Amino acid sequence: MTSLPSVSEQIGAAVNQNDALSKEGVLERLFARLFHGLVYAQIWEDPVVDMEALQLGPQDNVVCIASGGCNLLSYLTADVASITAVDLSPAHVAVNRMKLAAVQFLPDHKAVYDMLGHANLRDNVLAFDTYVAPHLDAETLAWWNGMTLRGRRKTMLARGFYHYGLLGRFLSVVHLVTRIARVDFAPLLRAKTLEEQAAFFDREIAPLYDSRFVKFVARRRASLFGLGIPPAQYDKLAADAGGDVIPVLKERTRKLFCDFPIAENYFAWQAANRGYQPDGQGSVPPYLEAQNFAAVRANASRATVLNQSLTDMLAQQPAASKSAYVLLDAQDWMNDDQLNALWSEITRTATPGARVIFRTGGADDILPGRVLSEVLDRWAYQHEASKRGFQNDRSAIYGGFHLYEFQG
Repeated sequence: MTSLPSVSEQIGAAVNQNDALSKEGVLERLFARLFHGLVYAQIWEDPVVDMEALQLGPQDNVVCIASGGCNLLSYLTADVASITAVDLSPAHVAVNRMKLAAVQFLPDHKAVYDMLGHANLRDNVLAFDTYVAPHLDAETLAWWNGMTLRGRRKTMLARGFYHYGLLGRFLSVVHLVTRIARVDFAPLLRAKTLEEQAAFFDREIAPLYDSRFVKFVARRRASLFGLGIPPAQYDKLAADAGGDVIPVLKERTRKLFCDFPIAENYFAWQAANRGYQPDGQGSVPPYLEAQNFAAVRANASRATVLNQSLTDMLAQQPAASKSAYVLLDAQDWMNDDQLNALWSEITRTATPGARVIFRTGGADDILPGRVLSEVLDRWAYQHEASKRGFQNDRSAIYGGFHLYEFQG
């Protein structure tokens, strides 16, 4: 009997593209090691854009990458038939399963918001033990009860959950740099107009990208590991500006802080304030909105979270059984063989009219010329919807948003 690949082997296959002794290979293996742990406490893609592009509804059986879980839970507001979420990180699987249990078994929306919105209240640990833990599988419970240097992992829920993971630590470093530069984000968070936001960016943030220190750090591939960006994706990011990542990062930071009203962009609040608006009245992922609580709770049992690769999971599904696919930016990590294996399974499992969305570090669609034409020609690229999705994505970190529709 052939044994299944270990988590380490699966992550290595996804990330490692170069010889282990090369400079790029060393960085890839370092990133792969970091990816065993928590990367995203909050997913950094806009679920509202996703749901509009996919036109999700009760007829849809959705496949997605789990990441931090915010989008998986938000898709439940569309009353979808089922969601199968996968992730190679055991930590992300544990986070997603906990969040699904929380929305089902905590007493009410306030308790859910306390744990997953505020995510920094002392009583959250007791609520976890009382209402959530009894409904977790043994592996997930062991992860949350596991010890770290600062105590059991579940205490993250009482100490600011969104400060943790690679992304949380990356933002901590960003805030250290901005404090040294005496940047105060309060005027940005109080801004009433896009003009005020743009003035803040031009005055406080843009000059940082001209500093020698920021240029030195940002031009090192490992510097963006905290954003979940492996070396191969870093190169795609930099390619949009002729190989220099600084103009790219500057423009995407500008979009994050300037293109959307600050009160309506929870990604900007997480970046600038390390959490959602403290009064609980501001922008949050759809699954945390009070008006969606009943739907999320009712539909949470329709979601399944697996510690597998997307390709392996799809290989176990019946033909013509899935209608919506959310690939995040995972394809930026893949070589041509991996891309073709994935799209072969997507095409086999797709229903007529099925839709696939994904994001890319660079602006260009990465599939033409890499995925075999006999597969890709069965899909139609939706240019206007892709352009609209990119423009409306409040997370602002990616260079491209792409939508394909299955032609049969």
